[in-house]
Amino acid sequence: MNETTLNGLELDVAVIGTGVGGLYALHRTRNEMGMNVQAFDDAGGVGGTWYWNRYPGCRVDTESTVYTYSFDLDMFQNWEWSERYAKQPEVLGYLNAVADKHDLKRSINFNTRINRMVWNEDEGRWTLTTAKGDVVKAKYVIEAVGLLSSSYAPQFPGQDKFKGDVLVASRWPEQEPDLSNKRVAVLGTGSTGIQIVTALADKVGHLHVLQRTAQWVVPLGVGPFPQETREKIKADPRGFRDWALSTGAVFGFDEATTSALEVSEAERQKVYQTAWEKGNGFAFMLETFSDIPVTAAANKTATDFIKGKIDAIVTDPEVAAKLTPSDYYARRPLAADGYYEVYNRDNVTLHDVKAHPIESFSENGLIIDGEELALDVVIMATGFDAMTGNYLKIETIGRGGTKLQDAWSDGPHAYAGMSIADFPNLLMVFGPFSPFTSQPLVHEWQVNFLTDMIKHAEEGSGVIETTRQAQDSWVRVCQEGMAGTLFEVTDSWINGANIPGKPRTSMWYMGGMGNYVTEMNAIRDDNYRGFEIR
Repeated sequence: MNETTLNGLELDVAVIGTGVGGLYALHRTRNEMGMNVQAFDDAGGVGGTWYWNRYPGCRVDTESTVYTYSFDLDMFQNWEWSERYAKQPEVLGYLNAVADKHDLKRSINFNTRINRMVWNEDEGRWTLTTAKGDVVKAKYVIEAVGLLSSSYAPQFPGQDKFKGDVLVASRWPEQEPDLSNKRVAVLGTGSTGIQIVTALADKVGHLHVLQRTAQWVVPLGVGPFPQETREKIKADPRGFRDWALSTGAVFGFDEATTSALEVSEAERQKVYQTAWEKGNGFAFMLETFSDIPVTAAANKTATDFIKGKIDAIVTDPEVAAKLTPSDYYARRPLAADGYYEVYNRDNVTLHDVKAHPIESFSENGLIIDGEELALDVVIMATGFDAMTGNYLKIETIGRGGTKLQDAWSDGPHAYAGMSIADFPNLLMVFGPFSPFTSQPLVHEWQVNFLTDMIKHAEEGSGVIETTRQAQDSWVRVCQEGMAGTLFEVTDSWINGANIPGKPRTSMWYMGGMGNYVTEMNAIRDDNYRGFEIR
């Protein structure tokens, strides 16, 4: 749609974001429900985080088997993923294929950022203002702005003086830069950082890894898409989807039910070794034993095993010590094939920038603890302002002038990851206090739930609200659930500790997707308990 026609547009539904959740929300409301819908995205194409993240080595670390939609059974059964963990171009190609097949792009306003949204009580409408000043009104707003799409890149003194290039991983240039024979620094060793490090180690002149926090990393197990799973999906796509959604984390496997502490040491070692050889970081944490994220003793059995692998793989004991975390294996599980092996290369140097901080840029590189490190390129792999970042980038004003920035000043508050008290008809896909899971099938499930609510609301005056009591109760359940895990006491983006000044708080429903589905179905059957629909 041509942006010049936006001003004065009146919609039934405005969808913000065209990643996995936004594309399906657009399809569901426009194609299946027949509503007047437009979507808005500041990107130049569909894909959400998969549009922006083009950095070397970028791929899913969730099984491709569950990184897909199920609403289009033909595509679900017959889409030929080439790998067990699809690379970024393949994921983006899939999302474009979905958008093209269902004719979604004609209803998407690309290169269009929504800066402000205000609820008009008298009209029962949201007024949306774009960055260019166009004004759009919509009865409902569905925000599908992404869990990991609000990128975070710290600024250092003197950055504008640097004669080389500063690249942000989550805003990687479309034209692939030539890094051969360059002196390259990668700042950050989260999921993005370890993918970049393993992809670039043999392609650059010298690679400097600037590690702030050591991470527990296990092999991913890259390989062809498993034929057995392909046949299972073809034979019973709905059954496969329903099984995936019945698991705790929707990663394509059943979580373990056995404690790490109730088996012998020999059995533990066998289970861990099998998982190490198989690959998949999530499986190493969740498919091996049931209590790794829960109890310190069980967690230590896993970290002792991984530490043994680090010491065996990394030939320099000092480097191995730097690569060994001092805290729990209780962040987002990280996985990359050959990660620790990288540090045996002559052209790779590991720097501990927590012990020896980055002070500033110079014309020729970085000043680290008083010494200059000469560089041609600095890559910021510094992560995301997860869960809340993109919501708070939009000035959102609800009932009675309530500002979202104020309502969330001490951390987010939401009901079921989909709705916020005092913000009528504002619905979220995978918002705060959603289940701690893989996302695509969960996005689809949530969109179905919230659009069914819209259908129900349209039978009346068309207003959906969340009660304060229901919201507070849901947040309390989520916080109590997080308090029972080691994620609570381990700093990471999971609790917001990676962003300076961000409230450190729980933002997740930790009961698992199967329990979430059961609870949400009960809420629906109880006349959408906790929601006021009129």
